[in-house]
Amino acid sequence: QVQVVESGGGLVQPGGSLRLSCAASGSDFSIYVMGWFRRAPGKQRELVAAITGGGSTNYADSVKGRFTISRDNGKKTVWLQMNSLKPEDTAVYYCHAQDSRNIALGYWGQGTQVTVSS
Repeated sequence: QVQVVESGGGLVQPGGSLRLSCAASGSDFSIYVMGWFRRAPGKQRELVAAITGGGSTNYADSVKGRFTISRDNGKKTVWLQMNSLKPEDTAVYYCHAQDSRNIALGYWGQGTQVTVSS
């Protein structure tokens, strides 16, 4: 199994940037599809971006062109680079590791707060 811990959240002005990090521990990191989810107050949790062990990516339409997900399997780390931030990006961001071999095995981080406000 794997444990994941997010960091890098904070307060930023509209148009600014943040980079979130998700550090994993455990074995076989490369077999996990890694995703960033977010949940805004009163809103449903949504998938922001995902990346496979081989580097294939997928993004929510709302963040395409602004956010970039990346990973380093050697460092067991995944990042979410967030540029041109908007107030509607304000949410708690969660890192998730999904075992590509077993749909029943998924692991969540504790979340990190991102607030976009002037």
